Amino acid sequence: MDRDKLRVSVVGVGHLGKAHARILSDLPGARLVSVADVKADTAREQGEKYGVPWTTDFHEIPGEPEAVCVVVPTKAHFLVASWFLERGVHVLVEKPMAGTLEEADRLIELARERGLTLQVGHVERFNPILAAVRDMGIRPRYMEAQRVAPFTFRSVDVGVVQDLMIHDLDIIFSLTGGGDVVDVEAFGGSVFTDKEDLATARLIFSSGEVAHLTASRVALHPDRKFRLFAEDSYVSMDFGKKYGILIKKGPGWDRGKLDLSKIDPSRIGDLWKFVYEGLLTVKEIKAKDAEPLKEELLDFVRCVKTGDEPLVTGAQGRRALKVAFEIEKALRARPW
Repeated sequence: MDRDKLRVSVVGVGHLGKAHARILSDLPGARLVSVADVKADTAREQGEKYGVPWTTDFHEIPGEPEAVCVVVPTKAHFLVASWFLERGVHVLVEKPMAGTLEEADRLIELARERGLTLQVGHVERFNPILAAVRDMGIRPRYMEAQRVAPFTFRSVDVGVVQDLMIHDLDIIFSLTGGGDVVDVEAFGGSVFTDKEDLATARLIFSSGEVAHLTASRVALHPDRKFRLFAEDSYVSMDFGKKYGILIKKGPGWDRGKLDLSKIDPSRIGDLWKFVYEGLLTVKEIKAKDAEPLKEELLDFVRCVKTGDEPLVTGAQGRRALKVAFEIEKALRARPW
């Protein structure tokens, strides 16, 4: 047994928690030591699958974990995460990190007081296509996000803003200059639940950026696309396919102070070639082949061991949650 491996437990081994357990069972630098779930059959199945003890009560989690992944319904995030932090256990809590801002603040405070790692599970931040775009250092001025999925009967304790849109809120904050949201407009409604199942929002930032987000959990097929526009470039990303395209002004754009109003399209033989080989350059964005959740868990284990700040901190999780609440408030002001 490798005693240098971080002992990690998973609390909540439903749909997403099972993925956590699968990855942790074979993750470099970590060792899955136990699982917990309120459903005995689910806990037993996962425990037996990976040969680790299991329980239905997280208070009695076996294996003496040094770190824990909290993958329970949102309404229980604070209850479970705070219990472990109070006992000196590092925590990765799934998004949204808590049910209220006060709960989020308390989790951040507990982690700070005890010198513990608190990471929030905004897994899309670890999508390789986003990492590739972030490395380009592009400063967006306008962003569009579209995130839709079929109804899964999961995460019904929160609406689509906290369920899906919050991913893109976190992404937008990671790409902008750090300004505050100064204006929010939103519209949406419920279809299957007592929460909003579809929503659209427009955000304006104090630093000048504008973002338009759409989220739905009543679509026929999943789709996760993000577009950003900068002064001299445009980027389109498909998070599902881990694929992106970068379009930039080419050398011919400014040569001789190009006057577009004087160009006669009818006199251009191959318009596509004229535009995309003369005025603009098109480049596929290469992203490494990586599983975002595995990258997230690797970052969590590394930060616990080194004391480094995780890519998605508690403060960043709170920031996305705060704006999600503001969007929900705007939705309630304009019910359909």
